[in-house]
Amino acid sequence: MSNALSVRFTGPLRALPATARREIVERARSQEDVAVTRVVGQILARVKREGDAALVALARELDRADLTKLEVPREALEEARNAIDPEVRRALERTRANLETVHGAFIPRVIEIESEPGILVGRRPDPLAAVGVYAPGGRAAYPSSVLMGVVPARVAGVPEIVVCSPPGKNGLPSQVVLAAAAIGGATRVFAIGGAQAIAALAFGTESVPRVDRIVGPGNAYVAEAKRQIAGNVGIDAPAGPSEILVIGDDTANPEHVARELAAQAEHDPEASCVALVVGDALAAQVSEALTRVVVDRGEVVSASLSSRGAVLSIESLEEAWPFAADYAAEHLMLLVREPQATLPKIRHAGTVFLGDGSSVAFGDYMTGANHVLPTAGAGRSFSGLSTLDFVRFTTYQTVTREAAARMAGDVAVLAEAEGLRNHAAAAAAFSLPGAGGSR
Repeated sequence: MSNALSVRFTGPLRALPATARREIVERARSQEDVAVTRVVGQILARVKREGDAALVALARELDRADLTKLEVPREALEEARNAIDPEVRRALERTRANLETVHGAFIPRVIEIESEPGILVGRRPDPLAAVGVYAPGGRAAYPSSVLMGVVPARVAGVPEIVVCSPPGKNGLPSQVVLAAAAIGGATRVFAIGGAQAIAALAFGTESVPRVDRIVGPGNAYVAEAKRQIAGNVGIDAPAGPSEILVIGDDTANPEHVARELAAQAEHDPEASCVALVVGDALAAQVSEALTRVVVDRGEVVSASLSSRGAVLSIESLEEAWPFAADYAAEHLMLLVREPQATLPKIRHAGTVFLGDGSSVAFGDYMTGANHVLPTAGAGRSFSGLSTLDFVRFTTYQTVTREAAARMAGDVAVLAEAEGLRNHAAAAAAFSLPGAGGSR
């Protein structure tokens, strides 16, 4: 870009007015807009009531697509896999392999522990029966997001993995999304987009199976639909526009900082991109470098930085940690002298990138970590997508008769204290010789 980019917030962090700091940190987008909430509620109710008929009608109304069938034939997936650019296919297969390696290592194991002699408590991970993966298809298709949802679910052992993505003019999702679904191992794919796809997965229709959890990014309507159906099925972390917080000391290259900000800003005009760097001079260099590093989507990058961007100076790294905890970034990059030693200071972030070789772009596509991450401060409560999202845990316990006799008295005391006398009687029976169990 030849024109200078305007960044919304600049100057020293310590001099930032409280209102400006609050605006940076409290960055939730317009998903809470009353109109979006109302429209999504109507779509969910319509799909729940009318099933497939509503999905076909909404595809015509919202996607301008006349669907003869909702489900994409299996042969169309294989055709897409074979038709895409071989280099793209190779890269997707490499991403799949890395996801399999990393998320396979994340699979939880059975744990059994003896709390007292004769008392065994266990916890066993069980794959969910069915999950839904939403793949956006609006401004751009994101085959990498398909893999981020499908592969960990498959590695976790989920038998039914359903992908939904908006139809194009030909009635099918984009070719590269279909190819990614085939490469990742999805079992079924439907040409359904928007809030109606979330409704179909949550409630089930004549064609679309009801799932146990829905994951994947989407626009404001998709995000609001997931929020509204969260009581019916599980969802991943709340997701909004992309965001990054870069923390740099005097070793940080200003062009590197600027490139990372621009890379996230190109996602969305509402993306939030913040840099905290040591020294006023480095902050000025980062702001100046932004003009040079943007190679495409300049209007989107400019809109993001001018409305939500921040390049702020700090006196030392110690000033950055309280801000980072408040901000809870989706992506947090540490461009500092000793990133590994600094990592323990970060507790609230979707994913952390350590050192100048660890561009967010690598994590977005190929390291094997997951790019489906909490945004808008949700990182204080939620984690990035992993195999843990695709299992539930069964807890089991065994108590020997000897251990039961030892526990009976104290359990009866607690039950009596709560006024649950039948509980007390059930426990106390084991303190009697020969009572309480099988003969």
